[in-house]
Amino acid sequence: MSTPNMWEIEDSFYAQGIGAICGVDEAGRGPLAGPVCAAAVMLPQHLEIPGLTDSKKLSDKKRRELFPLIQEQAIAFGIGFASEQEIDELNILQATFLAMKRALAQLGTLPELALIDGNRETDFGIPVRTVVKGDSLSANIAAASILAKVSRDDLMIQLAQKYPQYGFEVHKGYGTRAHYQALEAYGPSEVHRKTFLKSFYGKK
Repeated sequence: MSTPNMWEIEDSFYAQGIGAICGVDEAGRGPLAGPVCAAAVMLPQHLEIPGLTDSKKLSDKKRRELFPLIQEQAIAFGIGFASEQEIDELNILQATFLAMKRALAQLGTLPELALIDGNRETDFGIPVRTVVKGDSLSANIAAASILAKVSRDDLMIQLAQKYPQYGFEVHKGYGTRAHYQALEAYGPSEVHRKTFLKSFYGKK
């Protein structure tokens, strides 16, 4: 069974006559390098995916087990990215919204309501509700958190092949001690976020 009450939020909207609901979440707002990723997922009502919860509470192995199950059983899903260049140009919040819009655009069938993890929203062209800690409370948001996390992790593993000196395959771009040591040794790469590393870029 999935975490208790993972459908409670959706049920409150189903009771109001809203049928098509999607969840939206992001991964990668905090790293020093790489894009931010967002996913949008529409699950069938009351679908039970064993172990479904916030991606941060799951092991990498479990996330990767759930990733194809969510894609196979979802009514629709979309995965969108905003690049490190877009993050630098727009700021991380607006770039996150851009990634979310790109994910929603891939759904094909527009939901009547989008549940967005967190407490910030923008005009997505459809009704939205923000849900603080939604990835632990909503089945649709939890599913989106897993798709976003695994998709971004995979992209960072690919970038590690091009930039092996930084260890992206280990820390996925986050500011670990080893990552900062690599930055001191090699300087920033093309995929580092300039606005997150002003002190390093100031040395150039």
